[in-house]
Amino acid sequence: MSINQGALSSQMIHDLITKGHIVHANIKNIQPASLDLTLSEEVYRVDALFLPKDDEKVREAMTKVNPIRFARDGVYEVGVPYLARLNETLNLPSEIYAYANPKSTTGRNDVKVSLIVDGISRFDSAGKRGFVGELWAFIEPKSFRVQLPVNETLVQMRFFSKDTRISEEELPSFYDQHKILFDSSSRYIPYDALKISDRDGGVILTVNLKNDIVGYVCHGSHSVLDFAKRNHYDPADFFEPIVRPSKGMLFLRKGSFYILYTDEYVRVPTNFACEMAPVDIRNGEFRSHYAGFIDPGWGYGERGDVKGKPLVLEVRPFDDNIMIYHGQPICKLVFERMSEVPHVIYGAGSGSHYFSQEGPRLSKHFKIS
Repeated sequence: MSINQGALSSQMIHDLITKGHIVHANIKNIQPASLDLTLSEEVYRVDALFLPKDDEKVREAMTKVNPIRFARDGVYEVGVPYLARLNETLNLPSEIYAYANPKSTTGRNDVKVSLIVDGISRFDSAGKRGFVGELWAFIEPKSFRVQLPVNETLVQMRFFSKDTRISEEELPSFYDQHKILFDSSSRYIPYDALKISDRDGGVILTVNLKNDIVGYVCHGSHSVLDFAKRNHYDPADFFEPIVRPSKGMLFLRKGSFYILYTDEYVRVPTNFACEMAPVDIRNGEFRSHYAGFIDPGWGYGERGDVKGKPLVLEVRPFDDNIMIYHGQPICKLVFERMSEVPHVIYGAGSGSHYFSQEGPRLSKHFKIS
């Protein structure tokens, strides 16, 4: 299979499916630069997460964590790990490898999902070229109980022929050529105006705490959220809105889950994709996102006429209560070249619930006031 170098486009993923390199995949689940993977009927409640050894299949390794078959219509309990087989299997060409991320909807509902595969001792990775095998995912609700129908899409997979991430040396010209960041008034933020850098090719974003509603906090819920129901739930049953802090500082409690968003409006050119990555640990012990992949065309438009869109953040402090301020560094974007421009880029045509988001949007399961 001869292909261009970089991250594979939607049409190339379609080709992988039709040629039998991705088995049991639904072409309707192809995104501009990724494939949504789907939940099968085979799910187990387990005692702990694990990674298989280099020569070990997931089915062999799972016997060590006391798997108990889980009812397909059961309720996933908070803080309990489950191991689910995904419908799709891989038989990749020798030059192709893959990685995975939770979908945005998964992250916004505080459901932790981590992909594992046979013989690879890393989460979210089928990073061995020419990988052949089943796909599995650990699923663990962190804030409230959920129901997950068979064929639900919780995680997305990206396919590569080469690492084409933008380097630190390439970043200034790439950034200014494509005009990556804008402010809320549609004013371009030039590269020279960026104040903080980790010197690794990433673009650091900051948190917005100046709007009337700056985010949401979830302290848990007695309700169950059914992923099959769209535009159904009252946000107040799960989340509490966070109004603009009077002194510009927001207190984040250890272990609580917050939905916030970036101050910057981001554009992803149609021949690039990007991933949200953690900022340097010296910025604090917190997680800023669970879903982290951003499609070509996000906040860009077909002809580059859109002046960016903010990114939603899923934030959880780990070891301590922390205080954050407006404009504090919160996450980082790492850009990578596409092998070719996808036939369908991110936008209204891709059918995303989040195309028009301008602030801390909850998942598609909640009513929009």
